[in-house]
Order: sequence, then structure tokens, then C-alpha cells
Amino acid sequence: MAGFRQLAPVHVDIAMVAHPAVTLFVDLSEGSGIVHDSDGGRARGSTVAGLVPGDLRLGGRAAGRIECLQIRLSPPLAVAVLGASADLSGTVVSLEDIWGRDAERTEGRLRAAGTWDERFAIATDALGRRLDARRSPDPEVAAAWELILTGRGRVGVDSLANEVGWSRKRLWSRFRSQIGLAPKHAARLVRFDHAAHLLAAGRPAAEVAAVSGYADQAHLHREVKAFTGATPTAVAAAPWLAIDDMAWPTAPATPS
Repeated sequence: MAGFRQLAPVHVDIAMVAHPAVTLFVDLSEGSGIVHDSDGGRARGSTVAGLVPGDLRLGGRAAGRIECLQIRLSPPLAVAVLGASADLSGTVVSLEDIWGRDAERTEGRLRAAGTWDERFAIATDALGRRLDARRSPDPEVAAAWELILTGRGRVGVDSLANEVGWSRKRLWSRFRSQIGLAPKHAARLVRFDHAAHLLAAGRPAAEVAAVSGYADQAHLHREVKAFTGATPTAVAAAPWLAIDDMAWPTAPATPS
């Protein structure tokens, strides 16, 4: 989790860069709050962004201060907490649509809290109360996801299937239905995330391509374009990535 605050008057316009997590944006702002714009659809309030949520931007003008609690959930955990997988991937939906009235109650408790530490504790409690092991992915699916993360996306589907003891076909089917992405697409996302953080750290694109396992710089360019619609140079300067080391100091994508 990470907390963000911007004092008014303020104009916010930040493009989200795809990363391997389901993201909750809990809007705790005063006034009109945060505007979410995804592929031409605009909405206000707390939002859940699935894996690869398209052209999502967070923005808006506010007379009061803007505050937001951002929560990143691994896909296996998101399934157990949100009860959503394939139907959430690639989309942006209202938190109220998923949690119902509990979303408003949780937001009220978070706004009333005096410190960010209190808010983190309240959010942790809210997530824990909604954790349902019956909705959790198969252990083999969760294990495959962890192998993809550990390998920074540089792992083949056949290797994953062998590691978890399933056939390639069974792994593809179960992983896709429970996580929302096919294993190969998930590996591409994780590899892109690693490369994007290396670019944001100032590493040359050719070096990033080699370190991240891309065939060449042109291959890196195509993947960055596919996930963001932008060039590696533009992604390197993205505000979304610039704050990651401060907001998520224990994130596994720390450049190496």
C-alpha cells in the first residue's frame, strides 16, 4: 500500500503504466475527488484496475486536497479478495460494484483515520475480512505465478508446466481462467515491468533489452509500445514510474 496527498489547488494528470498487479485506488479526497479516464470512459471515486487496464489516466481539478490510498494486489490474492479474475483483467471498474456498501463503509473509516499508518491498518483489516480461501486459485496456478515473478518473466510455458506437474494445455486453461491472462501474456507483462523500471532508472534501452531478455532493442520497443502505446524514452520519463522507489521501497522490480 502507498498513500498519496496533493494540496489544493491542484491539477492531476498521470498515466498509469501497466504492472503485474490488480490495483485499488481508494479515493479519500475532498470535493470532487479523482477522475479516472480509461479508454474514453470517465468516472469518479474509488476504482479497481485489473491487469493491463488499457489507457488509464488519473486526474482532475480539485478545490480541496486530493488523497488516495493505492493498494496493489498480486493476481492470486486479488481473486481471493475481490472474487474476480478473467472478468476484471483489462478493465477498470468501480470499487462499489465489487464490494457493494462495504466500499462506502471502508472509505468512511479511512477518511476518519488520523494517520496513514492507521489507514494502512484499516485497509489491511478490510482486505482480510474479505479474504475467501474458497475463491483462491489452484495452488499450481499460484505457484506458476510466483515462478513467473521470480524469473522476471523469462520463463517458458513448458517449463512452468513441468514445474507444477501439469500439462501445458491444463496450465494454460486453468491459469487463464483464474488469473485473467494466459501464462505467456503474464510473463510478457512481468518482463515488461522489470524493463520499464530499468528504463526509469536511466539505463540505456539497448542495455535494458539485453538484461531483460529481449532479442534486441527493436523487440523491447515493440513490447513497450504494446503495453503503453509509448516509446521506451517516454516510458523512462513516466511520473507513474518515477515515484515507485519511494512509494514501494520493497517492490521486486528494483533495478539490478
